[in-house]
Amino acid sequence: MIFLELVLQNFGPYNGRQVIKLDPKLNDCTRPILLLGGMNGGGKTTLMDAIRLALYGHRAECSTRGNLSYADFLTQCVNSKASPHEQTRVELVFEHIENDKPVKYKIVRAWEKNPKEGKDSLGIFGDDDTWSIEALVNTWDDYIENILPLGISNLFLFDGEQVKELAEQEVPPSLVVDAIRALLGLELAERLAVDIEILVNRKRKEIAEKDDLANLEDIENELKQIQEEFEVNKLSYANLQEELKLFEQQYQEAENKFISEGGKIAAERSYLDKQKQEKTAEAEQIRQKMTQLASNVLPLVLIQPLLTQVQTQGEKEFHARQAQIVQDILLERDQRLLDLIGKLDIAKESLNKIKVFLEEDEYRRNSSALPEQPWLLADDEALSQLGNVIYYLHNAKISAKQLLASLKNKEEEILTIERQIQTAASPEAYDRLRDTMQKAQKQVTEAKANCETARRRLVELEAGIEKAKKNLKEYTEQTIDRKNREHIITASARVQETLKLFRERLTLRKLNKLENEVTECFRYLLHKSDLVHRIAIDTNTFSLSLYDLQGKPVPKHRLSAGEKQLLAIAFLWGLARISGRRLPVAIDTPLGRLDSSHRSNLVERYFPCASHQVILLSTDTEIGKKEVETLRKNEAIAREYLLKYDSSTRQTTVQPGYFW
Repeated sequence: MIFLELVLQNFGPYNGRQVIKLDPKLNDCTRPILLLGGMNGGGKTTLMDAIRLALYGHRAECSTRGNLSYADFLTQCVNSKASPHEQTRVELVFEHIENDKPVKYKIVRAWEKNPKEGKDSLGIFGDDDTWSIEALVNTWDDYIENILPLGISNLFLFDGEQVKELAEQEVPPSLVVDAIRALLGLELAERLAVDIEILVNRKRKEIAEKDDLANLEDIENELKQIQEEFEVNKLSYANLQEELKLFEQQYQEAENKFISEGGKIAAERSYLDKQKQEKTAEAEQIRQKMTQLASNVLPLVLIQPLLTQVQTQGEKEFHARQAQIVQDILLERDQRLLDLIGKLDIAKESLNKIKVFLEEDEYRRNSSALPEQPWLLADDEALSQLGNVIYYLHNAKISAKQLLASLKNKEEEILTIERQIQTAASPEAYDRLRDTMQKAQKQVTEAKANCETARRRLVELEAGIEKAKKNLKEYTEQTIDRKNREHIITASARVQETLKLFRERLTLRKLNKLENEVTECFRYLLHKSDLVHRIAIDTNTFSLSLYDLQGKPVPKHRLSAGEKQLLAIAFLWGLARISGRRLPVAIDTPLGRLDSSHRSNLVERYFPCASHQVILLSTDTEIGKKEVETLRKNEAIAREYLLKYDSSTRQTTVQPGYFW
């Protein structure tokens, strides 16, 4: 199967008619990859939905459908700019092999904003593209199931979120489990088991005597009633869960409003008042300490420059007095020296030189003396006391600064608390907010109790169903089987056992093949080829177990986030390979949280080999400039498109080319 062309008309963000050629053949050269680039919210997922919608119609598992009815979903898909009378269309042209010959079909689904009868109009056209093939239209669901069954479509049309979910869960999600069962043929075996049980019940009625038949019908009626009640309660339980979610949301909104509008602050007002009193007391203690400082030397800070000047002048006069004492001693010494020299027999010229030297020395000493007259006349003890005062004054000044800073912080804290108190709700508003929140909380509690009651009732009904089935089985074994040992019921029981054994062996045989494929794909994608030697798949849950070369388990938590994603991709790739179907692969946001090494492996090894046709829907950060150049260099890209989204009009147009 090959997708050749996708046409969107007024579908989602695509206004008007947008045509995307998907044929991997280009100039007689076949390359597998069709690359479509677009930013988040630009319409990539919409393209995947369009393909699913074209193929499966009301059965399509589209991303934005949720619990919407098919009519509401179709209305939601209509472009916001489209005229009410304009049609919305999705066209998909594909080719596949039928009777050893290539056959081309075009699927056309069209509807208006309010679809007639709540559905679209389906047309299937052949090569001439003129007349719809009515026979194929009426049996289209069965026809497409033979080509690309819905159960396995998620193995070929998947997105990065699906890979992320599969990578993070120990047990594969239900969509993948259903696809595995479809691939392994277990759905057919299980359907056959149900059909055999229906046949056995019919034969019970045919061969039972009148009394036996009455008893049998009583048991079956009881089982039917319990099953019907179970379904009703199951629906009620689902509604109660939705109601609980609604009440929880309302309670959260009431609680947020209670907090935002001051209810919580009002409830804590006494605590805030106490805090304010404590902070005020602490501030008052700081003020008292500052008062004590002010009663000592701290006021002298006002004349601190004068005190420093006095200290400097005192030191100068002290040094001048010491110099004067030295000067007097030297003068006395010089006079004794001259008297001694005069008594000695020294030439008068030499004596004059000595006198000149001493006079010059005295002149120099007098020149270096204090030029101004002393005025402070402070003694040594007074200077010492002045030094002590300046020292204590310095320490007092530092303490005062610290106390001022602490006082400022306390005052800011008091101001903050006062603001909080001011924002508190009034008593009336507080009571109203509190009552609203308590009412919402009560509704949540009652809804939880109702859910729990409904859940317990479901458990009781399940037990009743099992008991009724057991009674039905015992009745068959004790009454009818005793009378009809060689009848079809006995044969059916053997068939059921054989079918059970067949399912087990079929599962093991195909799982072994799947294990080999997944292991080969993972080792091919992983750059650390020695990390995992074998991958085993659980026959019940289909969870993956990894083993190294020595056969020891490799815990999944040892794998990085990127390696887990590669494992998930290898799992999907392996499933697609054992399906035996040549089908296109479409991947939305394919590279996720991969590092550069794993990203390179995926680009070079997976995308070109995933299928004969690979449609990649990527942002500019996933398949970036480096990756796209690698794919171009390897001649893997057939066509490139850019989904250009205009945020002002909220419309997307398809243009040739890529981001680079």
